[in-house]
Amino acid sequence: MACEFQSSSKTEIMQTTNYNSTASIMHMSTFSQYLFPFGNFIFPVIIWSSVKDRSAYVDQQGKEVINFQLSIFIYQVVLVLTAIPIFLMTILQHVEFNSVIHDNEIFIRSIRTSGFPTLAIVGIVAVFLAACLQLFEFFMTVYAAVKTSNGQDFKYPLAIKFLK
Repeated sequence: MACEFQSSSKTEIMQTTNYNSTASIMHMSTFSQYLFPFGNFIFPVIIWSSVKDRSAYVDQQGKEVINFQLSIFIYQVVLVLTAIPIFLMTILQHVEFNSVIHDNEIFIRSIRTSGFPTLAIVGIVAVFLAACLQLFEFFMTVYAAVKTSNGQDFKYPLAIKFLK
């Protein structure tokens, strides 16, 4: 009976270690976004969906990964949709083109710009925040992978709970 307990205990430890590793790999798989478009969604979902029924821990961490990645995506889309129109408005309102049309060709002789508009600062701040958000995502993902490899629960800050 003692041997039975020890072998089942070893099996549980090995399964727990495997699930910790799976959770950690799931967090790290979000870095595939740098190689594949939407890899930060695709690979964690594949890993999560293949293991979620066998481990409550992997299920919970998979939801955390997906929620965080969706949240970061939404935040960045909002920032980019804020920055692009502001930059385009700024350029079109404050740049004067002096051009000549000759034989159906347009020749731009000069481009003059007037002062640095205050609205452009909002666009610059939006781009800066998007870059900071990307760095935040990188470091939080590494931190999450380390925590989950040790079997600790991890909850991303700023994550909207799409999956509960």
